[in-house]
Amino acid sequence: MSHFFRLTLSIQSIFLLLLLFVFPSSVYAQHSSWNESTLKEDRPLFSEHFPPAEFAERRNKVYEAIGEDGIAILQSAPSPVGYLDFRQNNEFYYLSGIESPDAYLILNGQTREATVYLYNRKERREYGEGKILSFEDADLVQKLTGIENVGSYSDLKVALQSLNESEETSTAFTPQSPYEEVAMTRSMANRHIEDMKANPLDTRLPRHHNFIREVRALAPDLEVKDLDPIIDELRKIKSEKELELIRRSTQLQAEVIIESMKSTKPGVKPYELEAVSKYIYWKHNIQDDAYYPLIHVGPDAYMNHYHNSERTAKAGDMMLMDYGAYDQYYSSDLGRMWPANGTFNPVQRELYSFYLKFYEAILYNIKLGLTPQQIMQNALKEIDVILEEHKFSKPLYRNAAEQFVAGYHERAEDPDMRLGHGVGMSVHDVGDYAVPVEPGMVFVIEPQFRVPEERIYIRLEDMIIATEDGVEIYSDFLPRDIESIEKLVQKEGLLQKNPISIDN
Repeated sequence: MSHFFRLTLSIQSIFLLLLLFVFPSSVYAQHSSWNESTLKEDRPLFSEHFPPAEFAERRNKVYEAIGEDGIAILQSAPSPVGYLDFRQNNEFYYLSGIESPDAYLILNGQTREATVYLYNRKERREYGEGKILSFEDADLVQKLTGIENVGSYSDLKVALQSLNESEETSTAFTPQSPYEEVAMTRSMANRHIEDMKANPLDTRLPRHHNFIREVRALAPDLEVKDLDPIIDELRKIKSEKELELIRRSTQLQAEVIIESMKSTKPGVKPYELEAVSKYIYWKHNIQDDAYYPLIHVGPDAYMNHYHNSERTAKAGDMMLMDYGAYDQYYSSDLGRMWPANGTFNPVQRELYSFYLKFYEAILYNIKLGLTPQQIMQNALKEIDVILEEHKFSKPLYRNAAEQFVAGYHERAEDPDMRLGHGVGMSVHDVGDYAVPVEPGMVFVIEPQFRVPEERIYIRLEDMIIATEDGVEIYSDFLPRDIESIEKLVQKEGLLQKNPISIDN
């Protein structure tokens, strides 16, 4: 072997050794491991957005409201039926951040300590589906959540009986409205209960009613009071951390609407725009639908919550989209309309222009410290001029506009009127919004203009966030004006860039 050849081998050996020394883990992973990713789960077991201190602050406000002689007791959402993701109810999550099913939370006003009761570990389920916080994780639960005590199912009844016998405790507060779960508002949950009552063969108690009955049976000496008003008012005023999620949800919903505008062409169907929307939502790891997609073609919009339409858009149809999603339990709510062919025809331009002026007169009169009644009265001064000056092509349209405005004049006489509805953990969030606008409030306005004889319906909706610096129309960047909308619709969208066709 020549000296040159031996020298070459030595250099190669030194180079390989240097590679192993400098990059040992990557080289090993590439050649000696099934996976390079970590062996442990990487999904979080507790909120990475809200610190434990924020949940503790919420619980402290509950302690103040229930007093030293009160307890608050809450029931979590049940384990899902079927192959569905578990989603905690809003009330339980708001005060604990815990996403284990079938859990219970007791807040003690005397000790100002919280106890969460969890089921025992279901090893086979965890083996197949991943870890769920259970009683055996008590130390970890305390560390992650800041909750002072962790109990098991076997401790729960004993604890309630003990509180019943305690001289320091006289009242048990618990939610007395249906729990808000996925894609649910309180009004929709109550509608479901009314349907149950109307069914002669469905005699089940609603879950929250059954829970109240069980609490009363175990603690008959405690007066049961409604926890909802306390939580509702807390939830009405959002923290900075809550606003971050609401803003992100709003940004995503705006992107969904913009891309749907671009993807709209004559012949499109509502479910195709839903597919575009879901791609954007799911690509950004959104939690779930906040409500079913309201994607209306033409006269479908007249039924303002119509859904699952299969109507094909014609060139002269107007489209309406109102479809939001949860970002870590927090929703947004936006609505926009546009012409299917990308150009407002004369009637669409005439009526939409009137509505837009009406809508923005309200929108830009919203100010901190004003009640909804004051805001509306200020806006109506501008709206009366708008109505007088606007040119209508038919007496029918003018009559509809006059009735529309007259209805708001009548509403403005009521000191308890509202402008719209709150938005937060529920798309129609809880809390009293008939009060003066204050920092932390998040709400929408959504006036609905109709011409019944021609089944014409117009609605816009924007996210309004009140902060210490004033009122922010957070979704103002999403176009409402005719020129900007037409430019967007005439662009190419995801449906045109990615045509996929399967023959029927």
